[in-house]
Amino acid sequence: MIEEIFRTYLEIKSINDLNEVQKPTHNYSLNLIQPKDFQLNKFLYRQIGKKYYWLDRLEWTDKNWIAYVSNKNLKTYLLKNKDNLVGYYELIFNREKQEIEIAYFGILEEYFGKKLGGFLLTDAIKKSFLLNARRVWVHTCSLDHKNALKNYLSRGMTIFKSEILKKEIT
Repeated sequence: MIEEIFRTYLEIKSINDLNEVQKPTHNYSLNLIQPKDFQLNKFLYRQIGKKYYWLDRLEWTDKNWIAYVSNKNLKTYLLKNKDNLVGYYELIFNREKQEIEIAYFGILEEYFGKKLGGFLLTDAIKKSFLLNARRVWVHTCSLDHKNALKNYLSRGMTIFKSEILKKEIT
């Protein structure tokens, strides 16, 4: 079935515009995946994305994943509750433009409703500015979590572009 999908692009250009959400409890940790581990990126992409029709990487081979994760401009941060995986985000730094794209961002379903999305996004934006980005941007769409757009706007991001796509959803 062909569906209309509304895609929204958002940006934030100063850390001063960030409306922060504090870390929920001392049980949560958020760290850079070091050394890089394509299996973690692959797992989180599949688990988080399956509900939201993240399809573009499903056909990737391990070689594709390794090449992607090995990119020196990619940083992946992992949110954990004690030793349990909770969520992640990927940042891609464009050095020429001095901007960072939040490429993928999400939380595993069993952690929904705990206000972790705001905290995770706060951290992604803060880390981006600490990496000397002049602009941080992301895109979301009508297939993503129902609170995704609200979260981006609540953190201080502003819409700079919208579009309607037609895509087959199976």
